[in-house]
Amino acid sequence: MSKSIRNNALPEKEEGKKTKKIKLVRDSFTIPKAEFEVIEVLKTRCIAFGQPMKKSELLRAGIKLLATLDDAGLQAALAQVPALKTGRPAKDVPQTVPAVVEAPTPTPPAAPVPSTTTQKPARPPRRPAAKKTGAAAASTSSAQATLDASETPVV
Repeated sequence: MSKSIRNNALPEKEEGKKTKKIKLVRDSFTIPKAEFEVIEVLKTRCIAFGQPMKKSELLRAGIKLLATLDDAGLQAALAQVPALKTGRPAKDVPQTVPAVVEAPTPTPPAAPVPSTTTQKPARPPRRPAAKKTGAAAASTSSAQATLDASETPVV
């Protein structure tokens, strides 16, 4: 695959002038499977005569051809393309058969189950706090010493 074949559509860069970067737009669309398979056939044909193409390049070439048609030719080409529903097709449901979904019947709320216990279970005893070490212990012990000096022990 030679780059000169692919880049021949871009304007050649002249000495001292910058070429304007083309803004690209990303889009997605729905296409019938049979028409999608035609793209693969066209890609194979392009490879056969030495000019491999991407799907987007084939679509762009088709748009350029449509743009060259007069109004009567464009109408004739568009008449061969059936209109499709927009959006993504539903999974596991054929596109031609509309899916019918029945609403589930609501069930009455269940009655609350009476509790067999009357008291809450006892809470386990609290564990003593872990001893601090290092700088945190030093700052805490000096603050504790200040508090101990000002308070009188209660017995």
